[in-house]
Amino acid sequence: MATFTTRPTLTGTHGMVSSTHWLASQAAMRMLELDGNAADGAVAAGLVLQVVEPHLNGPGGDLPLLVASAADPVPRVLCGQGPAPAAATAEHFAAVGLDRVPGAGPLATAVPGATEAWLVLLRDLGTMSLAEVAAPALHYARHGHPVLERVSATVASVQGLFEEDWTTSADTWLVGGAPPGPGTLFANPAWADTLERLLAEERSSTGTREQGIDAVRRAWSQGFVAQAVDAFARRAFRHPGGPVLPGVLTGADMADFEATWEDAVTAEWHGHTIAKTGPWGQGPALLQVLGMLDHLGAGDPAATDLDTVEGLHALVETWKLAMADREAWLGDSTEVPLEDLLSQAYLADRAALVGTTADRTVRPGSPGGRTPRLAAQALTVEGAGATDATVGEPTVPGARSSDPDVDADGTTRGDTCHVDVVDRWGMLVSATPSGGWLQSSPTIPELGFALGSRLQMTWLEQGLPSSLVPGRRPRTTLTPTLVLRDGIPVLACGSPGGDQQDQWQSVFLLRHLVGGLSLQEAIDAPQLHTTSFPGSFVPRATEPGVVVAESRLGPQLLAGLRTRGHEVVDAGPWSLGRLCAVARDPGTGILSAAANPRGMQGYAVGR
Repeated sequence: MATFTTRPTLTGTHGMVSSTHWLASQAAMRMLELDGNAADGAVAAGLVLQVVEPHLNGPGGDLPLLVASAADPVPRVLCGQGPAPAAATAEHFAAVGLDRVPGAGPLATAVPGATEAWLVLLRDLGTMSLAEVAAPALHYARHGHPVLERVSATVASVQGLFEEDWTTSADTWLVGGAPPGPGTLFANPAWADTLERLLAEERSSTGTREQGIDAVRRAWSQGFVAQAVDAFARRAFRHPGGPVLPGVLTGADMADFEATWEDAVTAEWHGHTIAKTGPWGQGPALLQVLGMLDHLGAGDPAATDLDTVEGLHALVETWKLAMADREAWLGDSTEVPLEDLLSQAYLADRAALVGTTADRTVRPGSPGGRTPRLAAQALTVEGAGATDATVGEPTVPGARSSDPDVDADGTTRGDTCHVDVVDRWGMLVSATPSGGWLQSSPTIPELGFALGSRLQMTWLEQGLPSSLVPGRRPRTTLTPTLVLRDGIPVLACGSPGGDQQDQWQSVFLLRHLVGGLSLQEAIDAPQLHTTSFPGSFVPRATEPGVVVAESRLGPQLLAGLRTRGHEVVDAGPWSLGRLCAVARDPGTGILSAAANPRGMQGYAVGR
């Protein structure tokens, strides 16, 4: 008997797409229909997401992605996470009176990496021109798209800031002095003009397809875009807490950055290879959790059964341990002890720390006998520090069931973005674009987009893997996933959600790869996560013992977690997780896709 799902798991043989917005999914599918491949489709979707989800990502943001194919099955990471600018030093922040990187504003800006990474993906693995894949995004930027309710709410939450200080943002995002109404058509002519100028560079190139895309990249990183960014960054704007200061990003910083191809970090798990980004992302923490659960499951099979209190407790406790290790050890540093962190002996020792009751402390381990060190400010507990609606990454509505989606006195809640694509030739792409939100920094008027705020994930305290160092990438929360079986890529998945992204993916992977649920069943299944570790976003607080859970887990399981000492927050029935997933069966060639129903925005499409 079939299990009820909110929508079917799509199946077909031509191509499949899943993303966090229906227009992006359909834009990618159009490229597949035009005989483009998964890389072409992913770029088309990514450019549309910049237009239709501007509160969740933008051209000035960040992008990590993973890709593998039947023809080239080794999973590769494309890093579009820009580093700290050359002048972004701890000394500079101290000189202007700051003891931490702000959560928004020009000083929180890393070098923009998202657009550069999309262009490199198209150049290296795509088959189409930028003009072809950018056509849907250009149309929506020029002629308008129906505004999401959350876009309108986000603009409303920062309207006062826009009108009083970030006036270039008010000019872009307010319509007749008010936020654009939900469902109304909204265009961004400045970004449309920028896109057209970039496309003109491609048209004027007389070389190959790849050379035309490189001409666009030069216009972005060395030409008119970089020049506009350089000039605008010198202007002073208000940051959270009140200081009015210019940024330090320059055109030279943009010229020095290129998106890079890197080896994925992998681990074997239940007959599959799980591929993640390097330690400049939080992906290795997911590999740690899966490994610890295996050690726990060897002694108690219930440890991997999410329909039991034992399984939920084990998942939450292993995530606390992995996130403590993330805080102490992960970052863009050559000294990250990755091999020791993922060794079976270390994971077994860490798993042995899981007790029968909830732990409320932050317990980093000692891989290879090293002594862990946490930033002094990482020991902040819940409730520390006021923020405003520009601060942090848009994550998930309902982290507290009483919270509104947008709180003018707190962080802006929503999602970041994600897109997965698989084509009929067996290429899979998993991409998580974010940053450059309309509320993260003032809009550059002649370009039509804002810069990001990813530097807030760094510490001014030096000597840590995640310390602010010029040229070093902030440790991002963005964490796409690829899965291989017998050395062949079979699954691409991911989720928006800041620190929670990999937590929700672990639930999905346990339900799908271990529990045998279909893609859609695993996405629909009730979710939970813990916040009992130092957060990545301002105010970067820890909430000791807190577990946020969907009520659909049921009163018995929620009560069981409370009995074990967890501070359970009921987030309502459908509030957590934003999973997207596509898959391919190498034996039959059958493709499949599923999308998250929460928020009524994610969409899968294919045939």
